[in-house]
Amino acid sequence: MTKRHGILFGVAAYGLWGVLPLYWKWLQGVPALEILAHRVAWSFLFLGVLLLVGGGFSGLRHAMADRRAWLINACAGLLIGINWLTYIWGVNANRIVETSLGYYINPLVSVVLGVVFLRERLRPRQWLAVGLAAMAVGYLTLRRGEVPWVAVVLASSFSVYGLMKKLSPLSALYGLIVETGLLVVPALVYLGALGHSGEGAFGVAPPAISGLLGFTGVVTALPLLLFAAAARRVALSTLGLLQYLSPTCSLLIGIGVYRESFGQDRLIAFALIWIALGLYGWESRCARSRTPAP
Repeated sequence: MTKRHGILFGVAAYGLWGVLPLYWKWLQGVPALEILAHRVAWSFLFLGVLLLVGGGFSGLRHAMADRRAWLINACAGLLIGINWLTYIWGVNANRIVETSLGYYINPLVSVVLGVVFLRERLRPRQWLAVGLAAMAVGYLTLRRGEVPWVAVVLASSFSVYGLMKKLSPLSALYGLIVETGLLVVPALVYLGALGHSGEGAFGVAPPAISGLLGFTGVVTALPLLLFAAAARRVALSTLGLLQYLSPTCSLLIGIGVYRESFGQDRLIAFALIWIALGLYGWESRCARSRTPAP
């Protein structure tokens, strides 16, 4: 497949992530923790079927023998669980705009983690971009009287998750199976307790709701597989541009579909973030143009 196919895969992956708020809104009557438990359980099942069809269990057994991989992906599993729960709760608490802010900030938080943990170096204009992002969060905090914690938790948890994935020796599929595998036992125990008490939605709620809960595994794994396919075929700089498709779609859905507030305070904060991202991307592009070709 060509680079053009890779770009299409990337657009599909980030586009699907961008419209996820619509999916979680359809499940708004189900508690966020219960949706998370279903998401973990059905994702684990779906990934297991993919692995079975692909004949990759021998590779998984070899990967599981690596203690370091286990530890790293255990941390990654906890972080992605926090991220998923916060996102689902944020969407169904009418905070879609704030969730999109979190994913706009995420790349700049990842940059700071790279400096702190991977000893990467930033140029002055890149530091300025990070400072503008921090200024946006500080501005919203002062103007609204509270930290935009949904955005902060989403950005920080996914950034640290990305760091864990960078350090992990496992492939994307093996890593996600290990991560969901570590979460699936408490998820199943929780769902079993809900079913025993008659409080669970699956099988009790209308068939459409049960079907949506059962389909959460596909909704979770499909964009990840498309992203993996894109990452193998296009440059990371291209993926870096495509990643803003997701929070942009979410922002438009929050404002246009669910009529969430987007007043002057949020407009100023988002403008600072957009300027920061543009500045960082421009500086990175200039740095690549100054680097002599091998």
